[in-house]
Order: sequence, then structure tokens, then C-alpha cells
Amino acid sequence: MTWAAWRLQRTETLIAAAILALLVVILVPTGIEMANAFHHDGLSACLGQVTSGSCDEAVHSFTDRFHRVGGLVDWFTLVPGLLGVLLAAPFVLDLEHGTYRLAWTQSITRRRWLAGKLGLAVACALAAAFSLILLVTWWRAPLVRIDGRMDNGVFDSEGIVVLGYTLFGLGLGAAVGAVWRRAVPALIVGFVGYLVSRIFVDVWLRQRLLSPLKATWKFDAPSPSGLRHAWVLQEGPSDRFGHFVQPKVGACVRAAKGGARLLDPGCLSHKAGFSMHAVYHPASRFWALQGIETAIFGAVAVGLIGFAAWWTHERTG
Repeated sequence: MTWAAWRLQRTETLIAAAILALLVVILVPTGIEMANAFHHDGLSACLGQVTSGSCDEAVHSFTDRFHRVGGLVDWFTLVPGLLGVLLAAPFVLDLEHGTYRLAWTQSITRRRWLAGKLGLAVACALAAAFSLILLVTWWRAPLVRIDGRMDNGVFDSEGIVVLGYTLFGLGLGAAVGAVWRRAVPALIVGFVGYLVSRIFVDVWLRQRLLSPLKATWKFDAPSPSGLRHAWVLQEGPSDRFGHFVQPKVGACVRAAKGGARLLDPGCLSHKAGFSMHAVYHPASRFWALQGIETAIFGAVAVGLIGFAAWWTHERTG
């Protein structure tokens, strides 16, 4: 049974491996280049609390140099869903073509067939997701040291949450396919559902998984250390009670060389009585948010896979 399940699963597994190999070809050369540039420019010494003008210039030059490819890697957040629905395809194709009936007439019970088909798909999905995590985490290491991991594009590709995303894509594709029994439309619907769910979590749900922290500081003072690499949800001028305001800054605008007009932070802070206020999740919450989100997607994935197995067991003749 295991050998037969692998024979039916191997085409999609090889396609998933080819996708990962393509990502390796894209990322490894630029990853090596980025790591060498980070070391050559001595950026490790520029990542302390106090930096010089030359350090700021070096960091800015480095991020500008690799900004475009970093933006491209942000789109790799779609890959877990693609891998998940792809690895659900053999299960749905068996239902569409009716080949499961042959297995069920060869002394293989429905439960054993379902365990083999879905169990192998889950194992392949986890292996592919883990490989993707290792690759992207290695590639992003220099950028993470500069900017942290709380930005959505980075958060979605590192840690353990990719495992939950991939299983969710697999479960959604299998559940829709079990009911519809049409592989191509079912997997398209599964991927679209994955995409919509991810957008909902990224834009609305994730910031509400934990209560955000708040910080208020003088307008002309450095921002608190807790904001370093943090996910800032909202930041701006506030009154002394931490309520966001839109200050009238006309009296605090001063003339500069060349006719330019600049805002004087000291004026806003001391004369007008304004402060800066931020609502944020600190960088220390990375693993807590990862664990909660992985648990949510993982639990939904288990429910979807269980539903696909139940529906096939009870409703398929």
C-alpha cells in the first residue's frame, strides 16, 4: 500500500521538489553575495544602540542594494499554499478518476487507504515546508539582523508558521476536492481560499492575537529601545495622556538654508507640549505570535484533513 501510494504521489512530490530547487537557484547566489557584502562592509559593528553617520550610510547602502530582491522574496509567502494544494492533488485525482475502487477491492480497507494517501501527503508537505524555512531563513539572515523579523514579509517566511500554512493549503485542497471530485477546479478554489485567509490574518487578525504595548516619549528624544525591530501598528504625535493628535505646527516651523522650512521637534516637545506615542508588538513576541498563528492554521488544517477523510469514508461509493 505504501509503495502504491508513493507511486501515485511521486509526480506531485517531484514537482514540489522542482519548485524548491528553482528557489535554491534563485536565492543561493544572492544569499552568498549578501552575506559577503554584510561581512565586507563591517555591518555587524553598526548594529549597536549608537551608530555613526558612516554606519547609517553603510546600512542604507546595503539595504538599497538588496531591496529589490528582498521584495521579490516577500512573494514567496504564496509558495506554502502552492505546495499544499499541489500535494493534495493525488488524493483528489484518485477520487475524480475512481481509481480508489481498485484499492478498495484488493483487501485494502477505506481507513488504511485514507491513512496512506493523506499521511504521505502530510509528510511530504511538512518536509517541503521545512526545507523552505531553512532556505529563506538562511537567505534573510543579514537583512534580519538589520530590520528584524516582525515585518509581515519576513514573519510569513520564517519560524514555524510556514508549516501551518502548508498543511492548511493541503487540507483546504483535500476538503474541497473530496466534496467536488474535480481536481483542477477544486485545487484552484483551495489556493484562492488559502490566499484570502492569509490576507485576512496578515491585515487584521495577527495584530490582535496579543494585546499590543504602548510607549510615549518626548518629541525630541530618541525612541524607546523597545521599538527596535518592533512591529509598529501606529505611531505619531500625542498629548501627554498618549492620545493621538494632529498638532498645529505653524509656530514650530523654522526657515532653513535654501528657503526650506523645517519642523523644530524641540518646539513641539517643550513649547507646544506634544509627545510621540506608539502602539506596537516588540520583537520579543516573534515566537509567541508564531506559535499562536501556527496553532490556528494547524488546527484548521487538521479539521479540514479530517473532514476530507470522513467525507470520503462515508460518502464515497
